[in-house]
Amino acid sequence: MATSTDERRHQVALDDGSQDHTTHRQVLRIIKRTGDTVEFDPGKISVAMSKAFLAVEGSNASGSSRIREQVEALTQSIVETFERRMPEGGTLHIEDIQDQVELALMRSGEHKVARAYVLYREEHARARAAEQQGIERPHPTINVTQPDGSRRPLDLARIETLVGDACSGLANVDAKRIVEESLRNLYDGVTADGVATALMMTARTLVEKEPNYTFVTARLLQDNLRREALSFLGLCEEATFGDMATLYSRAFSTYVARGIEFEQLDPRLAEFDLERLGAAIDYERDNQFTYLGLQTLYDRYFLHRDGVRYELPQVLFMRVAMGLALEEDDRDARAIEFYQLLASFDYMTSTPTLFNAGTVRSQLSSCYLTTVPDNLEGIYGAIRDNAMLSKWAGGLGNDWTPVRALGSYIKGTNGKSQGIVPFLKVVNDTAVAVNQGGKRKGAVCSYLESWHLDIEEFLELRKNTGDDRRRTHDMNTANWVPDLFMKRVSEEKEWTLFSPSVCPDLHDLYGAAFEKRYEEYEAMTRTGEIKLYKRVPAKDLWRRMLSMLFETGHPWITFKDPCNLRSPQRHAGVVHSSNLCTEITLNTSADEIAVCNLGSINLAAHIVDGRLDSEKLKRSVKTAVRMLDNVIDINYYAVPQARRANFRHRPVGLGLMGFQDALYKQGIAYASQQAVDFADNSMELISYHAIEASSDLAAERGRYESFEGSLWSQGVLPIDSVNELARERGEQYLQMDTSATQDWQRIRDKVRRQGMRNSNVMAIAPTATISNICGVTQSIEPTYQNLYVKSNLSGEFTVVNSHMVHALKERDLWDEVMINDLKYYDGSLQPIERIPEDLRERYATAFEIEPRWIVEAASRRQKWLDQAQSLNLYISGVSGRKLDNTYRMAWQLGLKTTYYLRAQASTRLEKSTLKGTDGKLTGVKPAAAPGAATGDSRPSSAAPAADPQQPMGSAPPLACSLDDPDCEACQ
Repeated sequence: MATSTDERRHQVALDDGSQDHTTHRQVLRIIKRTGDTVEFDPGKISVAMSKAFLAVEGSNASGSSRIREQVEALTQSIVETFERRMPEGGTLHIEDIQDQVELALMRSGEHKVARAYVLYREEHARARAAEQQGIERPHPTINVTQPDGSRRPLDLARIETLVGDACSGLANVDAKRIVEESLRNLYDGVTADGVATALMMTARTLVEKEPNYTFVTARLLQDNLRREALSFLGLCEEATFGDMATLYSRAFSTYVARGIEFEQLDPRLAEFDLERLGAAIDYERDNQFTYLGLQTLYDRYFLHRDGVRYELPQVLFMRVAMGLALEEDDRDARAIEFYQLLASFDYMTSTPTLFNAGTVRSQLSSCYLTTVPDNLEGIYGAIRDNAMLSKWAGGLGNDWTPVRALGSYIKGTNGKSQGIVPFLKVVNDTAVAVNQGGKRKGAVCSYLESWHLDIEEFLELRKNTGDDRRRTHDMNTANWVPDLFMKRVSEEKEWTLFSPSVCPDLHDLYGAAFEKRYEEYEAMTRTGEIKLYKRVPAKDLWRRMLSMLFETGHPWITFKDPCNLRSPQRHAGVVHSSNLCTEITLNTSADEIAVCNLGSINLAAHIVDGRLDSEKLKRSVKTAVRMLDNVIDINYYAVPQARRANFRHRPVGLGLMGFQDALYKQGIAYASQQAVDFADNSMELISYHAIEASSDLAAERGRYESFEGSLWSQGVLPIDSVNELARERGEQYLQMDTSATQDWQRIRDKVRRQGMRNSNVMAIAPTATISNICGVTQSIEPTYQNLYVKSNLSGEFTVVNSHMVHALKERDLWDEVMINDLKYYDGSLQPIERIPEDLRERYATAFEIEPRWIVEAASRRQKWLDQAQSLNLYISGVSGRKLDNTYRMAWQLGLKTTYYLRAQASTRLEKSTLKGTDGKLTGVKPAAAPGAATGDSRPSSAAPAADPQQPMGSAPPLACSLDDPDCEACQ
């Protein structure tokens, strides 16, 4: 058959014994893997075998005549094999030729060379397969098992890109180290998730040495998030961080459509300009997350379908922003404004809002307060309300003071009451049975005034001894303490306990009116008009309160009179209790269940160049108040009493978090007058701008319904109401600073003129979860420990104080020895002698700070707040005198409430995870500094493993326990 003269063909003539490959007896053609055919070229066989010999014998093989002759002979042998098989010519597959090469090498005894050729063949096969799959640099031995069961080579180039992106812009992190250590932990057949886990585990083990590795770990986690969400949305199987610059907007619009299709998102979200909103998403904001923050979002906040999360971080923030802008006139612009505030971490909404904003069931409120009436129908109605409110993710505060005491007369049956305790047992079990939408534990706190005849049994509800039918192990409790009781304690006088069935009006009285009426009832006990009562020394009852607080962690101490005397809504009702976390102080009645909507300013994000940026703070507060006000109109109300109260009074609670971080950024120690002054000034600015923002909203949208008659309407601001408390309580019992720096007269005039949109504007919540999301210290808390393992519902996380690490690095003090010393001393710098004194003071931990500094800072904030603050008290080396002094100080400095008591004992846990086997560093125990705070850092509680912030090496705790000051049930 004639052929083209342009076509080059290799014809091989194979005469018996001939070494000449240029003579022709037949024509062979090769079928390549692509399906194309080319002429057979024996020279390529020689080249391949030569490379195999070189791989085994090294460079010496290249100049060896023996090797050349052997290669030529083996090549000729292979050619002859095909001549015998196909004497008339034909086509061969490339794999057939390679099989013959392997066989020839094995028959000649060159087993090592044959193995090298096999590896060479496999390497090229993997390279070809990888090229077809878009893999730039396949790993020579590791294949990754895909979700459909197929396998593909591990893409080293993509791994290096992922880790490089994760380390980009971060100091003191090593991308190469992460890649190399991760590869050592991988195996052939590993899943894609397994690869991601290996990368994250490698990075997270380095966090204790360099805090920036928490950002690296979070960025590596994002790869998992992207793969899961983007593949579910049908956009792509995987994407790098850089790819998200274009993918985020596409993912967003697809997400909205799918969420509405799944009946999870509010259909009204489709009415927004999704293209405009998608373009506003800033993909680079994903790099702000710490590992704890991003894992928390993934585990508890992202929307999911059949267990697959299809929501990404910036999509979540945009969804929340849209949900809060649904009823705005310019919805798109407001949604972008809200998104930018959330995505920057300058402000964060509470957990229920993050859960539900923009969904079909938008229950966005955090707290509900109820008063339980003194009749069976009302009691079980209140318990039903608890269940309904808990179902949709709300923390509960119940006022039980109206319910008659044990032994009280029951007119309808002519019998005697069993008191409140049996009902509280039902409340406890209801909270366990009805959790918060399957997402968090149900959580309730029951309040009782200190004159109630059941108070002594109420104090023992959390004990682990006694009749278990009269114990509530899963419910919080709190004392609602009148000023008169504290005066009687100070004066060492008697205190009389009553049943509310014989003195019901005490429940609604406070201040001087309460004192007058209470003394009248005491007089009736002496004349015999009241027979059901008990007289006790006030000091003895106070000691029992403090003893139970230390022993069981409950009941908390909260103060009735400052909550009422300073309430802007005194004209519209009475504050009968606080909420689950003691920061909300709103009126309740049989007709109204108080509701509060929470969010927190990230104070640390507003420290710019070592100073509080007041203009930035003003902008953030203004937008935050608007977002909070919108919650009221959009919110889903599980019971009508809650809707009635919220629309009538429109209370919100703007708080703060990151206070300790803000101090660090300014170089200020928590235990200092500077810190107290900063607490005062920062809270004054938040109060100033929040009140003005609410008043401006009133001018735009109208005043809240019950505004007339309020303290606001009289031009009495929170700072002014301190005078009313002093007058009613007696100035000798109040030591509260009233200094100010802002032009408050301007605000008074504006509020009188424009009114207020919200009856209450400020409350400082614990922020246990949302502060994790934002990567800052929670609320107003001092640092718990500088190095510890935090456990919560998302797992265990190494947490290291990055501010401390950077300060130690600046002085060349951060090394392996320092890390081990910190582990040994539970994250404390105090016993480590080489630490300079100024750093010891700045990075003193919670139990190393005298409680008075915490209380004084809280007092300075309290003068600016129209509600209260969740205030944990930390006391090292607890004694009765310390407890007495601390809580009396809290009352005298005008605090409205306190939260958990966290007490530290005087013994030290033996370490079990340090070097060596005896719990000591290299067999030598470091000497503790004189007076150093040491010991078991659990809170005083009946549940010994309930603290989620454990020293390195201690036993893992229970997650999100109600005995835990970091309880996330309502944050």
